[in-house]
Amino acid sequence: MDQPGMKGEQHMAMERQTIAAIATGAGGGIGVVRISGPEALKITDRIFKGKKSPLDMKGYTGCLGRVHDGEGDLDEAVLFVYRAPYSYTGEDVAELSCHGSAFLLEKVLAAAIGAGAVPAGRGEFTKRAFLNGKMTLPQAESVVDLVAGESRQAARAALQARDGALFHAIREINDLLMDAAAHISAWIDYPEEDVEEVLMSDLSHTLTEAGSRLAKLASGYDQGRMIRQGISTAIVGSANVGKSTLMNLLTGYEKSIVTDIPGTTRDVIEDTVRVGDLVLHLSDTAGIRNTSDVVERMGVERSVSRLETCDLILAVFDGSRPLTEGDRSLLERLDGRLAIGLCNKSDLPRQADLDEIRRHVCRVLEISAREGEGLEQLEQAISELVGLNQLDSSAGMLANQRQLSCVTRALRSLEEAKNALGYGQTLDAVSVELEEAIDALLELTGQKASEAVIDRVFEQFCVGK
Repeated sequence: MDQPGMKGEQHMAMERQTIAAIATGAGGGIGVVRISGPEALKITDRIFKGKKSPLDMKGYTGCLGRVHDGEGDLDEAVLFVYRAPYSYTGEDVAELSCHGSAFLLEKVLAAAIGAGAVPAGRGEFTKRAFLNGKMTLPQAESVVDLVAGESRQAARAALQARDGALFHAIREINDLLMDAAAHISAWIDYPEEDVEEVLMSDLSHTLTEAGSRLAKLASGYDQGRMIRQGISTAIVGSANVGKSTLMNLLTGYEKSIVTDIPGTTRDVIEDTVRVGDLVLHLSDTAGIRNTSDVVERMGVERSVSRLETCDLILAVFDGSRPLTEGDRSLLERLDGRLAIGLCNKSDLPRQADLDEIRRHVCRVLEISAREGEGLEQLEQAISELVGLNQLDSSAGMLANQRQLSCVTRALRSLEEAKNALGYGQTLDAVSVELEEAIDALLELTGQKASEAVIDRVFEQFCVGK
C-alpha cells in the first residue's frame, strides 16, 4: 500500500505519546479500553495482573487477569496484545476487555491515564493507522461509515471502501495523468534525447478518458450519499389525503395523529424507518393549502421548505375523489423532482386521474395506507427511482464532500487542460493543469494531504476509533 504524505511535527509529537480511550459504546455486556503507543505495554503492565506480564506476551495473544488502580482491583478482564507494526494503529496496542459497566470502564481508563497514558482525541487511533501507512485516507474515512451504517447496502459500500475500492479507482486514473505529465516533461526538458513525440491525439484521448472516469465517480455521489446517510424523504399532499396514515404505516406505530379533520398536522413530524434495505428519513408535513390559521400556515410554509430540500418526495393524493386545484398546484411543484405519486385509498372506487399525475412524477402507485397495501411496490419503486439497485459499490464510491471536492477540482483542471490543447497553447500550459489535477487526486487519497485536511477528516470520528 502506498504510504501517506510526510508527517508534520504535530503528528510526530502525537505519535510519541501513548493514548488510551474507551473503544466501545455504552450499555453492552463487554467494554474495551484500548491503549496504543510506544509505552502501551509498559503502562498496561502497571495496571494489569495475570498469569503473564503484557511485556512478555506475543502479538495476537490474550490473557485473563485483573485490572487494578492505586486503591485495589477494579475488574476481571481479558488482555489482548498486538505488537507493532502488526496492529490496527501500527504501534504496540493493548486492549482490555472488561465488563460493560460505564463506571468500571471509566475507572479502567482513569487507571491507564494515571499510569502514564494520555486521553485519545477523536479518531486518534485511526489517524495513527493512516499516518503509519496502515490505510489510505479514503479507507480511514470508511471507518466512520462502517460505524454509522444503517443498512446492508451502507455497510457493503463502507466495507468496499475499507478494502480500498475508491483508492484503487483513483490511483488508476492518476497513473494515466502522471504518465502523460511525465511524457510531456521529458519531451520538453530533454529535446536532445530520443524521447517519443507527444501526439496531441493521444494526449487528448488520455484527458478525455480520465475525465470520463472522474465524472462517473462524481455522478454517483448523491446515490452513494443516500446509501450511507439514508434518503431524506418528504410526505406531502393536500389536507386529509392520508399522509399521516402513510407515516404511521411506514413507522409501524402512531407517530402522527390521524383524524377526518383537515389540517390536523400543524408541523413537520420526523422519523427514520427502514423499508426493506432502504433507510428513509421521513418527514410527515402539514397539508399544503391556503389557510387563515396562523399556526397551520406556519406548518404549510415548513412543508414547502422541506419539499424543496429533500432527496425524495412521496406525493399523496386521495384516489377516491377527483384531483383538486391544490393537488394540481402540488403537481406543478413536482416537475423535474425525484417523486413518487401515491394514489391513496385504493380500497375505495377510484376517481382521481392517474394520467394527469403521471405527467408530473416519475412513478405512480395505487396504495391503501389504511389497509397496509402497496408497501412492497413502494419499496421497489424507491430503489429503482434512486438507482440503488443498479449501483456498483465495488467500483469505488465517493463517500463525502471532501472527496467530491477533490474530484471536482481535478475535473475542472482536466477541462482547462483540454481547452489549452484545443486552443493550440503550449504543452507547458497543459502540463500545469495536469499537475493541478494530479495534486487534487493525491489529496483525495491522502498521499499529498496537508495536516489541516487530515485533522479535519478525523474531527468527525468519535473518541475510541
